[in-house]
Amino acid sequence: MPRARRNGTRVTVVSSFALAALACLFLSPVDPAAQQSSSQPSPTQSTSAGSASASAPSPQNTPEMTSRDSVATFQVNVRLVEVRVVVRDSKGKAVGNLHKEDFKLLDNGKPQVITEFSVEQPGLRVEQEQKTSEAAATSQSPPVAANVPERYVAYLFDDIHMSFPDLIRVSQAADKNLDTLRPTDRAAIYTISGQGGLEFTDDHARLRDALRRVTPHPMWGRKDCPSSLTYYLADAIVNRDDPQASQVVFQDIWNCRYRGDPYATKAAQNDTKVEARRALAVGDAETNLTLASITNVVRRMLAVPGQRTILLASSGFITPTREYDVYSIIDRAANGNIVINILDARGLYVVIAGGDASQEGFSDPQIAGLAAQYQLASASADADVLANLSYGTGGYFFHNNNDLDAGFTRLASAPEYCYVLAFSPQNLKVDGHFHQLKVTVNGSHGYSIQARKGYFAPKQLSDPDKVTKEEIADALFSQEEMRDLPVDLHTQFFKPTDEQAKLTVLAHIDVRQLHFRKAEGRNNDNLTIVSGIFDANGNFVTANEKVLQMRLKDETLANNLGSGVSLKSDFDLKPGSYLVRLVVRDEHGQMAAESGAVRIP
Repeated sequence: MPRARRNGTRVTVVSSFALAALACLFLSPVDPAAQQSSSQPSPTQSTSAGSASASAPSPQNTPEMTSRDSVATFQVNVRLVEVRVVVRDSKGKAVGNLHKEDFKLLDNGKPQVITEFSVEQPGLRVEQEQKTSEAAATSQSPPVAANVPERYVAYLFDDIHMSFPDLIRVSQAADKNLDTLRPTDRAAIYTISGQGGLEFTDDHARLRDALRRVTPHPMWGRKDCPSSLTYYLADAIVNRDDPQASQVVFQDIWNCRYRGDPYATKAAQNDTKVEARRALAVGDAETNLTLASITNVVRRMLAVPGQRTILLASSGFITPTREYDVYSIIDRAANGNIVINILDARGLYVVIAGGDASQEGFSDPQIAGLAAQYQLASASADADVLANLSYGTGGYFFHNNNDLDAGFTRLASAPEYCYVLAFSPQNLKVDGHFHQLKVTVNGSHGYSIQARKGYFAPKQLSDPDKVTKEEIADALFSQEEMRDLPVDLHTQFFKPTDEQAKLTVLAHIDVRQLHFRKAEGRNNDNLTIVSGIFDANGNFVTANEKVLQMRLKDETLANNLGSGVSLKSDFDLKPGSYLVRLVVRDEHGQMAAESGAVRIP
């Protein structure tokens, strides 16, 4: 079931694509018929914004209802930190019968008051929405779009870090997994390199064609000499000044380039520094591209409505200096109800001490032992980032298992249960420092807990105007129903030609039930009304925004508004199936959001 809207201020980061789409909209004027009973506006409702001689109207002559090109603001008082938690029993099954009192949450070791608590069961929601769609299809209601998209799965392939054999196995497993998708599911193919890919669709033939085009795109080829040098070792040498890491790479270079020449010690030492800096630069570039690509996919997912899952297949990577960016991704995904499930493409892997049989290895047993330790540490660090991304968003990390078919089936399916805990940090400093989080369950139940490990404090105070825009965009690109305001959505269309159609979205607002602010003898409120159109695959098409400013006299509010006002937005579209979203927000932060489906034959 959809989660109830939270009353506290939730800090969200919304897709730049979504915000750009809203920011570029020109506000349409409010229909005068929706503002007053007469067919023509009164002189007091018509002002010349461009006239230098125009003076500000007196309180008595202030227009009662006008539209303007602006967005209402509100005061941000707190930062609400959300923590998505999945609790599993000893058999790996998600536990769904816990309550708020069962959890304990620590921020840098200090207990926090859990101010918001909810339990999500997305799989059940999908089933219920499917039944609702089937019931609507058999009723006498207006025709709705068939197979309206409800769930989105983005298959993201790390073609930068995965080897060719691993990528082939992963692609084959993903191909089989496409058969498990429902008619109301939409899938997309993305790659870390940005090569190839396919936007959301229900066309499985196109998805399979995109899968076949996914190939490795490493940013550099592995060198046989030195074979031991990895990004992990390069970071240890350059950034952490680790003498043992330097010794391992030095010994490798001395053996493979200089054949143990005692007079080549200086040259091997210089080569160690040069090769470490080169490997670090390439590794940094790979990590930067990987994080940027994951961020872009999260942003793209924020621009589709409904349940959203990212399935990342990777062999792992490390982020030595980019921890802030990792937690920014977790923040965006968690606040946008996006689950990141991750499959470790290495499967059940074994680290071979000293390398495989094709490598010469180390003659010094002590150096060989150090090299093996670094190999193990590197493999573990590669998995740590993957686990952090998945657990931090309430996702699942499938690793140390060669059954990739089962992995895709589990990861692409809707999660069973997810708890959402939220708290407001007390005396939070705007310093950008990392805060470590720990979630526990009361009692000794033998449960395993998947949750984010922490968050970064903001580096600067949020701009209220920006946060308002983000809240509206977040509501537009979701399927949550919000009923804080008395708003009803209606749609109608007509077709001037066989290839053209005009869709009208009507927002009916019962003005008398709004929460007005009394000032200067008037009832004041500002409403921002956004109507958004999505195509049959849930891709954003267009949106229209209106701002309604009300300064109503008591007698007008009591006697002249009838059942309310209606504002309309017109869209020129082609025939097809569309999803309509209506979002209304008042100046106090209360919101209404509704969805509607329409099929234009």
